[in-house]
Amino acid sequence: MSHTHEHQGNMDMPHDDMPMVMNMMMQMNFYWGKDVTILFKGWPDNNLSMYILSLFFVFFMAFGVEIMSMGSKMIIKRPIVGGIIRDGIYYTVRMVLVYFVMLAVMSFNIGIFIVAILGHGLGFVVVKFLELVAAETTTDSNATDPKV
Repeated sequence: MSHTHEHQGNMDMPHDDMPMVMNMMMQMNFYWGKDVTILFKGWPDNNLSMYILSLFFVFFMAFGVEIMSMGSKMIIKRPIVGGIIRDGIYYTVRMVLVYFVMLAVMSFNIGIFIVAILGHGLGFVVVKFLELVAAETTTDSNATDPKV
């Protein structure tokens, strides 16, 4: 019984026909500059005004993630089935924003990194402030003043 394979000579893949995708280099260290690709090819397209717009965009995405983190705490009563569906959609939108911010930071651009951190930080401060105001309002409404 012979176990030779006739197709062994055809196992090599032609390397000349492969697309140039393998030759693309990605920035793998932090750098400063407007020449960056964020989320989509061609955006912000090496344009300073579009780069500044993308900084605001990433900032507000990160800020929105933090604001959305308190969203389900603000809604007290809701129907069970409708509430679960609404919470699922809300959570999905929040996760999309989280991953978009992560992908933007993976551009390794220092400006993008800074505005993402600032957005998360300011969003966290706003959330904690709103929680403190809500807790104080609840405490004040439950307190009874002794009558003299």
